[in-house]
Amino acid sequence: MRMRKWLSTVGVASVLMAGILAGCSKDSSGNKDSEGSKESGKPVEVTLAGWGGNPTEEKLLKQVIEDFESKHKDVKVKYEVISEQYMDVIKTRLIGGEGPDVFYLDAFEAPALIETGVLEPLDEYVTDDFDVEDFEKPLAEAFIQDGKTYGFPKDYSTLALFYNKKMLSDAGVEVPKTFEEFREAAKKLTKDGVYGFGVAPELARMFWLGESTGGDIVKDGKANFASPEVVSALQPIIDMHNVDKTAAEPKEVGANWGGEIFGQGKSAMVIEGNWAIPFLADTFPDIEYGTAELPTVDGKHSTMAYSVAYVMNGASKKKEASWKLISYLTGKEGMETWTSKGYALPTRKSVAEKLGYDKDELRASLVAGASYATVWSEGTNLPIIMNNFNNQFLSAFLGKRPLEEALKEAEKQANSEIDSK
Repeated sequence: MRMRKWLSTVGVASVLMAGILAGCSKDSSGNKDSEGSKESGKPVEVTLAGWGGNPTEEKLLKQVIEDFESKHKDVKVKYEVISEQYMDVIKTRLIGGEGPDVFYLDAFEAPALIETGVLEPLDEYVTDDFDVEDFEKPLAEAFIQDGKTYGFPKDYSTLALFYNKKMLSDAGVEVPKTFEEFREAAKKLTKDGVYGFGVAPELARMFWLGESTGGDIVKDGKANFASPEVVSALQPIIDMHNVDKTAAEPKEVGANWGGEIFGQGKSAMVIEGNWAIPFLADTFPDIEYGTAELPTVDGKHSTMAYSVAYVMNGASKKKEASWKLISYLTGKEGMETWTSKGYALPTRKSVAEKLGYDKDELRASLVAGASYATVWSEGTNLPIIMNNFNNQFLSAFLGKRPLEEALKEAEKQANSEIDSK
């Protein structure tokens, strides 16, 4: 998941809209797909941009594209990997009228880009056989704004509890089902240089917990994380680090992230996503671990979901061909191929069932969370809210100041920045 700050600038929406108006005109023949046509007999070339992935993922995507082209002889796909500063590059190209026809869009970035008007609404292209109801509802809704659909999610990951089977067995600890049990388990598991919980003290991982008791981290487009409900929900994480001494962030023990602190055996439990499974298989193949849905709070399940969609450039002159590509990539056949190795989870329920992920020993808990997850996407101001939260939450996590005080300052600063936009 790419969580970069949205670089808002005065006039960006109007500049992007001007690019659309300049690029949306049809060619003189009235044909929407001006490059290649039925008359010329040449296939329409559609550009597809993404940020790449590991070699297996790249191979899978190339296979999906080849399958698409074999079934749609009238369309040729030009795939481009943007490996650095992805969103900055995409925005620059959109402003310059040179954006790709189809491209990846992270749910985190979606609200701000949708607001500029550069994306093509997809509702009019959808046919009954596309089966929109098959998508996990929270994931699909992340790309809907004002009743219009601007993208269909290609994959996702939720968060699950990863636990070291041997450590729990040796300590006589059952897999915790509630947050109270989780905290007590962490106490019993913290010994001999091992922490019970390897934690990522950041909003992207804490959002679900902050809202677990009924609070709103974002309210009316503003930061609201200093509310009593949110502070009380997050306080246990601070206490696990500073009072119980049972939690540590990875860098405190020389690791880079949750998968590494867990794989190295320096924490008995972590909260991670699907991406940790292939990492652990490749890097720490001997570790015996299991996964479970996140501990409930007040009897309620919650988790986070991170998703990416395929979207269409509103200025594209090849909209019909672009939709053919999007509908295949996010259709049942294309999605099955793309997610067949388990590097990504399918956003379609039928595909998850067909591939057996809903019953998979390690992935079932991740799939189960998709139906009730909070998607990491909360309006156009989330980047500002996230940055201010992270700065001050970490200071409380490290024991430098009380959590309530830290979050009040962060909320004030975030809303000041929002007001001055």
